[in-house]
Amino acid sequence: MPKDLAGFAELSTPLVADACVRLGEPLRAAPAGVLPVVDGQRVAGRALPVRHYGSVDVFLEAFTRAEPGDVLVIDNAGRRDEACIGDLAVLEARAAGVAGIAVWGLHRDTPDLVRIGLPVFSYGRHAPGPVRLDPREPDALRSARFGEHEVTPDDVVFGDDDGVLFVATDRAGAVLETALSLFRTEREQARRIEEGRTLREQTRFDAYLAGRAEDPSYTFRRHLRRIGGAIEE
Repeated sequence: MPKDLAGFAELSTPLVADACVRLGEPLRAAPAGVLPVVDGQRVAGRALPVRHYGSVDVFLEAFTRAEPGDVLVIDNAGRRDEACIGDLAVLEARAAGVAGIAVWGLHRDTPDLVRIGLPVFSYGRHAPGPVRLDPREPDALRSARFGEHEVTPDDVVFGDDDGVLFVATDRAGAVLETALSLFRTEREQARRIEEGRTLREQTRFDAYLAGRAEDPSYTFRRHLRRIGGAIEE
């Protein structure tokens, strides 16, 4: 994991997502269901975008541009009729210094991917590979679509058991710092719950209900910010 992203090691994508909300950053999450091939795999690194057109050559070309710690972000348009990446491409990614792979689509060769150990995130497994060969676009290596989001080398990728997120590189430090603050607050709240102090007590929930009764626009999120809580973001 790149040194400037090492703070993610003790965090999670839910915390990063909450930090984006807290800071007013765009919340750019991969579609639900894009998960690691192996439970517990996680990754953080600069995005290395690529669009797939049916041939592995575009991946090999992307690897010539890879820097150690990059995360290959594959735009396969979310297709469910083919697996666009398998064992050889993943081995080559590892040889190129790539830290992980996020696929908007499917993978195959699952037992081999488990053995290789490089973090791979996808919709799931599928035996057939591509049988098409579509025309390649000029910006095939400059950006990738991932769900409704565009990903470029100016983004970083965070992935774990809860999914994948994309954050602008120049905002990643602030996002991680805020995520760490949220993490510490939530851990302290969890400790207190285990000691017998309910979350309703900690969040002064009675005061929130009273405040909402007086002002229907008074939200729980606003209340939490006022008292220094977390939970929702």
